[in-house]
Amino acid sequence: MRYDGRVAEDEITSLRSLAAAEAACTRCPLYRDATQAVPGEGKSGARVMLVGEQPGDKEDIAGKPFVGPAGRILDRALRDAGITREQTFVTNAVKHFKHEMRGKRRLHKRPSNYEIERCKIWLDHERDLVKPVTIIALGVTAARGLTGKTVTIGKIRGKRIEMADGTSLVVTVHPSSLLRIEDEAEQRAAYRSFVADLKAAAAIKPEPKARLPLR
Repeated sequence: MRYDGRVAEDEITSLRSLAAAEAACTRCPLYRDATQAVPGEGKSGARVMLVGEQPGDKEDIAGKPFVGPAGRILDRALRDAGITREQTFVTNAVKHFKHEMRGKRRLHKRPSNYEIERCKIWLDHERDLVKPVTIIALGVTAARGLTGKTVTIGKIRGKRIEMADGTSLVVTVHPSSLLRIEDEAEQRAAYRSFVADLKAAAAIKPEPKARLPLR
């Protein structure tokens, strides 16, 4: 049975039940052409939540987030920033792969604002269940999924933003952007900046005040 997102709050009580609900989601048309939904990966209580844009071709096939080229960059950057995967919960703002066919290749297409908004219920549930200290938005789509607003990376990159529930949000680039830099020196510099953003975000201490519920 396809899941349309209309569910009692007490039906989603764990990351496993959340993944099952996401797998049956029909809240937007993206499920029709995707292989499967790609849920977040990690444990409840992870200190840092990393939110990307959407699954790519490799993720759509594997059913796991960040297993393609951008994922390899992210894994290396996390190591260089001193962040272990046990400290993180990794997910995407949109849970299905949006693409267009170009011959036999499936090429990434950016999700629409409507699709991002329809997927926000899953991001909110993940935040409720994981309760991270800090959320790192990887790119503009992730930032919009978390804030509901269109942002400019250059204006807010690396700055701590306090969300309504007390969680800290830091916005940086998506690791896939590093793959598009052809000049090696520029790519190395961009990578160092990315690692610095991750390191600074992970160093944020939890606020002593009680958190407010998301909904």
